[in-house]
Amino acid sequence: MKTYLVGGAVRDELLGLPVHERDWVVVGAREQDLLAQGYRRVGRDFPVFLHPDTHEEYALARTERKRGHGYTGFEVHASPEVSLEEDLRRRDLTINAMARDAEGRLIDPYGGQRDLEARLLRHVSPAFVEDPLRVLRVARFAAQLAMLDFRVAPETLELMREIVRQGELEALVPERVWLEMRKALSTPAPARFFEVLRACGALAVLFPELERLFGVPQRADYHPEIDTGVHTLMVLTQAARLSEDLAVRFAALVHDLGKGETPRELWPRHQGHEKRSRRLVAALCERLRVPRYERELALLVAEYHGQVHRALELRPATVLDLLSRIDAFRKPERFEQFLLACTADSLGRRGFENAPFPQADYLREAARRCTRVDTGGLREQGLSGQALAAALRRRRIQLIAALKDERAAPSMAGSEEQPQQHTTED
Repeated sequence: MKTYLVGGAVRDELLGLPVHERDWVVVGAREQDLLAQGYRRVGRDFPVFLHPDTHEEYALARTERKRGHGYTGFEVHASPEVSLEEDLRRRDLTINAMARDAEGRLIDPYGGQRDLEARLLRHVSPAFVEDPLRVLRVARFAAQLAMLDFRVAPETLELMREIVRQGELEALVPERVWLEMRKALSTPAPARFFEVLRACGALAVLFPELERLFGVPQRADYHPEIDTGVHTLMVLTQAARLSEDLAVRFAALVHDLGKGETPRELWPRHQGHEKRSRRLVAALCERLRVPRYERELALLVAEYHGQVHRALELRPATVLDLLSRIDAFRKPERFEQFLLACTADSLGRRGFENAPFPQADYLREAARRCTRVDTGGLREQGLSGQALAAALRRRRIQLIAALKDERAAPSMAGSEEQPQQHTTED
């Protein structure tokens, strides 16, 4: 029995990246051999075990043969006769098909080290087309390694297109699509994930709401990038720069879905797209089984980001209504996430990447002042129920009005031209 370190740990070590987890392959052993040594089986479909001390994953060397549709239709064969090279051959990319033996020697039968040096994501064998999940995995690796200038090999991209043409992506269950998507959103360059999916035709199948945004124009004076799809990926890039929070990044990605349903005769204006966006986001989240935490923030950003962009123009009472609708007073942490996603929307425009976004600070300060209103003092005046609520509302509107006046005074004195903001229809 021989044990080899395989996969991502070998890849990341060669790239000089931190190794967060290690996977092992065991050659020349049977299940009972590992169980006798205290390993615990955890794989339902594959012979995968947890080490009794380190709890790292150890898998028996295996081969796989396609027997059905989708990514679950595989016949798995694990036996002591399966060699390390055979096990590595079933993997997706050459950079993930390397191993190290007990002495630390690199075993690289399929040119993974060469492809690391060339910054190429290349499939190991023609069997790549048998698993549609690999389309998502390759796109995710492209996002994960984008900062190192990795690109998908042309021949691998063509195989990904073939998987799409064969209709194999329809076999992916929603939960698995969301899992790969959330992993991609957590990478340093999440927009790259969607670019690769679009290049092979998978975006139209898995995320048609996003695909429809490409080619839809916006007003050039407010959106120099014009194309709504381009804007969306720019917003996602800015969200990744501002926050590592998955919910913020997801909300930024889907905030403008409604623009994909604007009638062509109305282009480049998109009046009312916020409500359309909320409806489409709700449907997308339902289809992909998106968790409640990410779903709620995305719905709020989709519906109310337009009001945030116009915050400096809104009446104090309307600002208070906005803060109430997004529950800014009771959920300050989510309110901050909401503002980060809206800030990414403003920065995600060509030429505006470093422009100020005073609306966010204005709303933060408005919320802070409103939450400091002394309701105890109002109760001491004998107010309760609807009368107390009305008095509290009046006091908060007064505070927001005072804040608005404070912010207006310096701007009235200055003459610097401010960056162009979003309009009602945008």
